[in-house]
Amino acid sequence: MSNDDPLDDLLDELDSQGDLETSQQKLSIRMETRRYGKPVTIIEGFDLSNSEVQSVASDLKGAVGAGGTVDDGRIELQGDHQDRIPELLRDRGFEIRS
Repeated sequence: MSNDDPLDDLLDELDSQGDLETSQQKLSIRMETRRYGKPVTIIEGFDLSNSEVQSVASDLKGAVGAGGTVDDGRIELQGDHQDRIPELLRDRGFEIRS
Protein backbone atom coordinates (compact mmCIF):
# COMPACT_ATOMS: atom_id res chain seq x y z
CA MET A 1 0.00 0.00 0.00
CA SER A 2 1.58 3.23 -1.12
CA ASN A 3 -0.74 5.68 0.62
CA ASP A 4 0.59 7.60 3.61
CA ASP A 5 -2.86 7.79 5.22
CA PRO A 6 -3.63 4.69 7.33
CA LEU A 7 -7.37 5.22 6.79
CA ASP A 8 -6.91 4.98 3.01
CA ASP A 9 -4.96 1.74 3.51
CA LEU A 10 -7.79 0.30 5.60
CA LEU A 11 -10.41 1.32 3.05
CA ASP A 12 -8.38 -0.25 0.23
CA GLU A 13 -8.10 -3.48 2.21
CA LEU A 14 -11.85 -3.58 2.89
CA ASP A 15 -12.64 -2.92 -0.78
CA SER A 16 -10.42 -5.79 -1.88
CA GLN A 17 -12.42 -8.28 0.19
CA GLY A 18 -15.69 -7.54 -1.65
CA ASP A 19 -19.03 -9.24 -1.14
CA LEU A 20 -19.55 -12.76 0.11
CA GLU A 21 -19.18 -15.38 -2.57
CA THR A 22 -22.43 -16.95 -3.67
CA SER A 23 -21.59 -20.27 -1.99
CA GLN A 24 -21.23 -18.48 1.37
CA GLN A 25 -24.59 -16.73 1.17
CA LYS A 26 -27.39 -18.51 2.99
CA LEU A 27 -30.74 -17.67 1.46
CA SER A 28 -34.14 -18.23 2.97
CA ILE A 29 -37.27 -18.96 0.97
CA ARG A 30 -40.76 -18.43 2.27
CA MET A 31 -44.26 -17.93 0.96
CA GLU A 32 -46.69 -15.18 1.95
CA THR A 33 -50.29 -14.69 1.02
CA ARG A 34 -51.01 -11.20 -0.23
CA ARG A 35 -54.13 -9.33 -1.20
CA TYR A 36 -57.00 -11.45 -2.52
CA GLY A 37 -55.26 -14.63 -1.35
CA LYS A 38 -52.46 -14.42 -3.94
CA PRO A 39 -49.29 -16.34 -2.98
CA VAL A 40 -45.89 -14.66 -3.24
CA THR A 41 -42.56 -16.49 -2.91
CA ILE A 42 -39.92 -14.40 -1.11
CA ILE A 43 -36.17 -15.08 -1.32
CA GLU A 44 -33.99 -13.21 1.21
CA GLY A 45 -30.39 -13.14 2.38
CA PHE A 46 -28.51 -11.84 -0.65
CA ASP A 47 -25.19 -10.06 -0.17
CA LEU A 48 -24.99 -8.85 -3.75
CA SER A 49 -25.29 -5.50 -5.47
CA ASN A 50 -28.77 -4.47 -6.53
CA SER A 51 -27.95 -5.11 -10.19
CA GLU A 52 -26.78 -8.66 -9.39
CA VAL A 53 -29.96 -9.37 -7.40
CA GLN A 54 -31.95 -8.00 -10.37
CA SER A 55 -30.11 -10.40 -12.66
CA VAL A 56 -30.83 -13.40 -10.40
CA ALA A 57 -34.48 -12.30 -10.19
CA SER A 58 -34.72 -12.09 -13.97
CA ASP A 59 -33.29 -15.61 -14.33
CA LEU A 60 -35.68 -17.01 -11.74
CA LYS A 61 -38.72 -15.28 -13.25
CA GLY A 62 -37.90 -16.79 -16.62
CA ALA A 63 -37.28 -20.24 -15.16
CA VAL A 64 -40.61 -20.42 -13.30
CA GLY A 65 -42.62 -18.38 -15.80
CA ALA A 66 -43.82 -15.82 -13.29
CA GLY A 67 -43.64 -12.11 -12.67
CA GLY A 68 -41.86 -10.58 -9.76
CA THR A 69 -39.78 -7.77 -8.37
CA VAL A 70 -36.76 -6.92 -6.24
CA ASP A 71 -37.58 -4.99 -3.07
CA ASP A 72 -35.06 -4.08 -0.34
CA GLY A 73 -32.55 -6.67 -1.60
CA ARG A 74 -35.03 -9.54 -1.65
CA ILE A 75 -36.74 -11.19 -4.59
CA GLU A 76 -40.53 -11.48 -4.63
CA LEU A 77 -42.03 -13.86 -7.20
CA GLN A 78 -45.71 -14.11 -7.98
CA GLY A 79 -47.06 -17.54 -7.04
CA ASP A 80 -45.96 -20.39 -4.78
CA HIS A 81 -42.63 -21.66 -6.14
CA GLN A 82 -41.10 -23.04 -2.93
CA ASP A 83 -40.66 -26.44 -4.57
CA ARG A 84 -38.64 -25.23 -7.61
CA ILE A 85 -36.69 -22.22 -6.35
CA PRO A 86 -34.24 -24.05 -4.01
CA GLU A 87 -33.01 -26.26 -6.85
CA LEU A 88 -32.67 -23.29 -9.22
CA LEU A 89 -30.68 -21.31 -6.65
CA ARG A 90 -28.43 -24.27 -5.79
CA ASP A 91 -27.69 -24.64 -9.52
CA ARG A 92 -26.46 -21.03 -9.39
CA GLY A 93 -24.17 -21.78 -6.42
CA PHE A 94 -26.26 -20.43 -3.53
CA GLU A 95 -26.83 -22.24 -0.23
CA ILE A 96 -30.40 -22.52 1.06
CA ARG A 97 -31.31 -22.39 4.75
CA SER A 98 -33.52 -25.20 5.93
